[in-house]
Amino acid sequence: MSHPHPELGPPPPLPKGGLRVTPLGGLGEIGRNMTVFEYDGRLLIVDCGVLFPEEEQPGIDLILPDFSSVRDRLDDIEGIVLTHGHEDHIGGVPFLLREKPDIPLIGSKLTLALIEAKLQEHRIRPYTLEVAAGDRERIGPFDCEFVAVNHSIPDALAVAIRTPAGMVVHTGDFKMDQLPLDNRLTDLHAFTRLSEEGIDLLLSDSTNAEVPGFTPHERDISNVLRQVFAGARKRIIVASFASHVHRIQQILDTAQEYGRKVAFVGRSMVRNMGIARDLGYLKVPGGLVVDVKTLDDLPDDKVVLVCTGSQGEPMAALSRMANRDHQIRIVEGDTVILASSLIPGNENAVYRVINGLTRWGANVVHKGNAKVHVSGHASAGELLYFYNICRPKNLMPVHGEWRHLRANAELGAMTGVPHDRIVIAEDGVVVDMIEGKAKIAGKVQAGYVYVDGLSVGDVGEPALKDRKILGDEGIISVFVVVDSSTGKITGGPHVQARGSGIDDSAFAAVLPKISEVLERSAQDGVVEPHQLQQLIRRTLGKWVSDTYRRRPMILPVVVEV
Repeated sequence: MSHPHPELGPPPPLPKGGLRVTPLGGLGEIGRNMTVFEYDGRLLIVDCGVLFPEEEQPGIDLILPDFSSVRDRLDDIEGIVLTHGHEDHIGGVPFLLREKPDIPLIGSKLTLALIEAKLQEHRIRPYTLEVAAGDRERIGPFDCEFVAVNHSIPDALAVAIRTPAGMVVHTGDFKMDQLPLDNRLTDLHAFTRLSEEGIDLLLSDSTNAEVPGFTPHERDISNVLRQVFAGARKRIIVASFASHVHRIQQILDTAQEYGRKVAFVGRSMVRNMGIARDLGYLKVPGGLVVDVKTLDDLPDDKVVLVCTGSQGEPMAALSRMANRDHQIRIVEGDTVILASSLIPGNENAVYRVINGLTRWGANVVHKGNAKVHVSGHASAGELLYFYNICRPKNLMPVHGEWRHLRANAELGAMTGVPHDRIVIAEDGVVVDMIEGKAKIAGKVQAGYVYVDGLSVGDVGEPALKDRKILGDEGIISVFVVVDSSTGKITGGPHVQARGSGIDDSAFAAVLPKISEVLERSAQDGVVEPHQLQQLIRRTLGKWVSDTYRRRPMILPVVVEV
């Protein structure tokens, strides 16, 4: 198996007749999925998603793929194929279209409806091409065939990309549920047909490659929901992804069965479920869904609220309920259902919300204590089955952390893919398929691009490091006035601390040391403010470290008069 090396340099020019595959997100992480295909100087992008921030990224709203490797080639992009409508596959599209709004978007009806609604908020009207399973479209030099796959959102598609360099199949996110709620199966017949033609390179979803056996059926959740509904004494609050149409359908069906009304809470939930209903993907019995403002007129045991926040997102409705920062107040006897999986990295945030809800008396039902979620990704047994059908000549695991990519590669090897034709890459690692063999050719920039409010890419790792220090250790500011010609102190030093846990009066012990250092520097002829600031920072920092074993941010201010 070939794998990346940290010292990889930029890739050479793509040889004529070769196909280049460059993942800009989704490899080594769960989210931010984006892959660029290049043939004959033209580019095709598959997905453009976001990653949600973790605790060590304070203040960040979203994390985007790094577009720098394609920024100078926007005119070469033939289109963006969107495999399905989850945020980790479409959330980055508005930010790419800000740079060139007329890049065509290609996807299924529901996927395009979800991204078009999102783009309205950015005041972008996209060029779109709606496709369905079985369609085949020529997109520049890329001959794309779309294949139905089953996932946790309707209308998901895999894409087979044909070029003279060979056929590449990108699965998107998929599983092989044999009893899907919408009766739309992963089209194994189509994959068999593609296999007979010859799949030269398979890019396969790795998310559940470590999980043995087969992913349970979505229908298995229905009986568990009935049990929860039957035992609930007051309101039921369900937290789910705003795009998980299948799960919301089960909630609606169960609420109808138990005589409860349903209200959607949160802008994205209301918007997406409205789109799904209007397009016929969500079947809503008449009179079942009501406006959240009318809930006060209903008894608690006749109410179901559906909201976002299943991943512990701090600004989502459920987190705000847990923090008593929402108009809906959790009371003793309410039942809260977290109807989704835990995305790796979100565990602490989710359990913090669970504890907050429990504190107010809610009965919290989650994957850890009840079967209220099944994954939307193929487990190891399904992947083995899938590889035996596809018989790829080259395999490149995608969509997963390193452990998932490795596990998926092993599954491919078990089914007979030669080890030297399995490519384990990571974000930015360029893979070229030349004369039927895929191999690593180099690396391009593919770091995190942070969205913080209205700024995109302005916040970098140094700023995040500063935020972490401020959050963990606090800040100490020092104010000194010096004579501009002699460097002697004419005012101060004055010290003030915030968030450091050190009382301002304690700094009386270090003020003489700061004055002494500055007087000595004045005698040595050092009068440049920046140098004086560095002396203050070192002196105060050493004292704080020796005295309190802490490392706060120290901000010296030297004013010349």
